[in-house]
Amino acid sequence: MCRWWKEIEVLIVTGATTGKVEANNTCIKHIKRAARGYRNPNNYTSVILLRSAARTTA
Repeated sequence: MCRWWKEIEVLIVTGATTGKVEANNTCIKHIKRAARGYRNPNNYTSVILLRSAARTTA
């Protein structure tokens, strides 16, 4: 508890968390996993872009 007190205090005072960043990183990993197996780099890029665009518009 004493070791993390500064970070805990910042959370209490500001309410800031890294939840959104962690969620985005997880989403990026899922999109990249779904696009694996494509031999053509253009198709790989297209799948990543289409999935990320669908996520942001939904």
